[in-house]
Amino acid sequence: MDKIYNHKDVEERIYQNWEKKGYFKPEINPQGKPYCIILPPPNANGALHFGHAMFTVEDILIRYHRMRGFAALWLPGTDHAGIETQFVFEKKLKAEGKSRLDFSQETLYKMINEYVEEHRGAIENQLKRLGFSLDWSREKYTLDPDIVRLVYKTFKKMYDKGLVYRDFRLINYCTFDGTSFSDLEVVYEEKKAPLYYIKYGPFTIATVRPETKFRDTALAVNPNDPRYKDKIGKEYEIQGLLGVVKMKIIADPKVNPEFGTGIMKVTPAHDPHDFELGQKYDLPITPIIGFNGKMDFSWFLDKIGIDPKYRSRAQKYHGKFVRQARKLMVEDLKEDGLIIRTDENYIHRIGVCYKCKNVLEPLPMEQWFVRVETLKQKAIEAVERRKIKIYPKNFERIYFQWLENLKDWNISRQIVWGIRIPAWKCRKCELKVKNEKLKIIDQNSKVNNNISMKQFNNETWIVTDGDKPEKCLKCGSIDLKQDPDTFDTWFSSGQWPFVTLMSNSKSKLSGGKSDYEKFYPTSVMETGYDLLRAWVSRMIMLGLYITNEVPFKNVLFHGLVNDPYGKKMSKSKGNVVNPLELIDKYGADSVRFALIYGNATGNDQSLSYPKLEAARKFANKIWNMGRFIDINQRQKSKVKSQKFDSNLTIEQLSNIARNENDKQMIEKTKLIIKQVTKYLDSYNFNYSAEGLYEFAWHTFADKYIEDVKNRLNNESYLILITLYLILLKLLHPFMPFITEEIYQRLSPKKSIMIESWPK
Repeated sequence: MDKIYNHKDVEERIYQNWEKKGYFKPEINPQGKPYCIILPPPNANGALHFGHAMFTVEDILIRYHRMRGFAALWLPGTDHAGIETQFVFEKKLKAEGKSRLDFSQETLYKMINEYVEEHRGAIENQLKRLGFSLDWSREKYTLDPDIVRLVYKTFKKMYDKGLVYRDFRLINYCTFDGTSFSDLEVVYEEKKAPLYYIKYGPFTIATVRPETKFRDTALAVNPNDPRYKDKIGKEYEIQGLLGVVKMKIIADPKVNPEFGTGIMKVTPAHDPHDFELGQKYDLPITPIIGFNGKMDFSWFLDKIGIDPKYRSRAQKYHGKFVRQARKLMVEDLKEDGLIIRTDENYIHRIGVCYKCKNVLEPLPMEQWFVRVETLKQKAIEAVERRKIKIYPKNFERIYFQWLENLKDWNISRQIVWGIRIPAWKCRKCELKVKNEKLKIIDQNSKVNNNISMKQFNNETWIVTDGDKPEKCLKCGSIDLKQDPDTFDTWFSSGQWPFVTLMSNSKSKLSGGKSDYEKFYPTSVMETGYDLLRAWVSRMIMLGLYITNEVPFKNVLFHGLVNDPYGKKMSKSKGNVVNPLELIDKYGADSVRFALIYGNATGNDQSLSYPKLEAARKFANKIWNMGRFIDINQRQKSKVKSQKFDSNLTIEQLSNIARNENDKQMIEKTKLIIKQVTKYLDSYNFNYSAEGLYEFAWHTFADKYIEDVKNRLNNESYLILITLYLILLKLLHPFMPFITEEIYQRLSPKKSIMIESWPK
């Protein structure tokens, strides 16, 4: 053995050997109890980031259980990542002077697919570089045909049972990315903006959005506000920028009497709370902002015989982006004497797109929704009744809070890249419905979209489990068109634990069981705590509904890995660290050990170069301990016999030992075995790593080896090498490469991968 451990000479060779011999497959322990972890699928659109190195936790668990004789399956996969991938690809197009709008839906999908396929192989290689013992023969992808088919079956079943429905609602829409988002994906930021106090007939209201006043349908007050109690139910004429309109005062207990003047304008088409009022009072839904983010005054400009002043203003606002139009409108409001005053330093929270950071517009749109009430209650009960245990336990509170406040989930996305929604509309029936809608237009305003909630949702959709229907079930027409939208990525990835195993049903283990029969429910879902709401809660809801069982028995959260200054890593900040660069410098074992050592489960940590260097030195210390044993194994003058049994138990070793120091070392080894086993079973990985570090360096190397050097004989050597091999087994889940390399050198033709966990 060389004086210094060189990871570059070891890692690739060893990983290839593991794969070749099938050590990552659960079939190496076919009679073992099932133990399964489904890898949280990395996005297939690019390279891994350093947070993915935290998958080390899963590899520790898999290697540990494999050594304990379990049929351990760690199933890999990648996620097509819907909007994430399309966003990345659109940036690439922009750099080339192109846009998504330059291509048809089919062409753009094909281009993105080709782009993704170029990167998926790189992700697999990166995971291998980290030493992750994933069963690559079972690898899955969210767009695999068998996965897609199962996702379709879920959608169809939920639709048939009324848990999926189509509705016209206010959604969070990014006019830049051209798609809706669920409430979960809205990022709220505090912004400073002018608060305008505007004259509304005999009243004054305060708003930061004067541009939506053209679609105000009522004024709301708190029913207990004495200033306005006698005004409720009455109608008033309101002078606006485009003439006089009539508005009624309605009661709303959610109105804050302390805000502004205690009276607010109601714009159901552009505010979530106002939309709820629109449903309650059957108010018209009349948007003024289009899906392109521009003001739309075509409804007004089409009118005949209107005041030239008002027509001129409407033309001035029409086609302008919101910010541009707002500035023009404020100028005109001041000209008309309708602005009473302005608070320039008003701070309010505003929803922005989590990807592009542009302001999201609440816009009315038809979408598919998941009805969550019964789903979330069962998901709550699963944790309350301990069918699923969450670690660390403090995350239970967040889980419960999120589900208790969860509203119906919008699963439609207006993007190309993803799983197309298997729903069709009959063109003939659609034309008939449109004609019916024209009959209920508000003749006074001539607004084509002035349709109440109760009148709107009356179209018939044909939902299948993927195949196009032969004809319309209502009229028999074959002129059908598919919904152009794709599923929210979380809808497909929310089914990941069961669809991955169901789609691998041809794999047979002991007793003729399929993967799904053998491994579901899975053992642990280990992921970052930032995915608790978006992913974990949805996997539990959908898993319980489709399989009638929990998708996993335990949920284990790890913290985030920040840059050395404690800042979140992001490409925009330029502080992203490539894990492969650190592997090249320090070795995979050192990177893995540094991530675990000194970091309590679930806590964030900052990338520490001193800790990486300390882990590298620790790896070299382990190597030098093995080198000392290897040298003495070859020096026949010191050790007459080189034969030993690498599987001697601690108890058998105790019967051999006669020297008091050997006996004490055996007892200390017994203790560290118990401690490491206990900590791994309770997910206290940092305690295991810290205990092993202290034991290996200061107890084994500094004291025991130094003592044995002075009295080396057959007996002491046998005890030394056996205890050292036990130490390697304990270290193996954390540092797989170096432990395998040393183990094979000291135990020729053997692999630590298939050795038993020490008892």
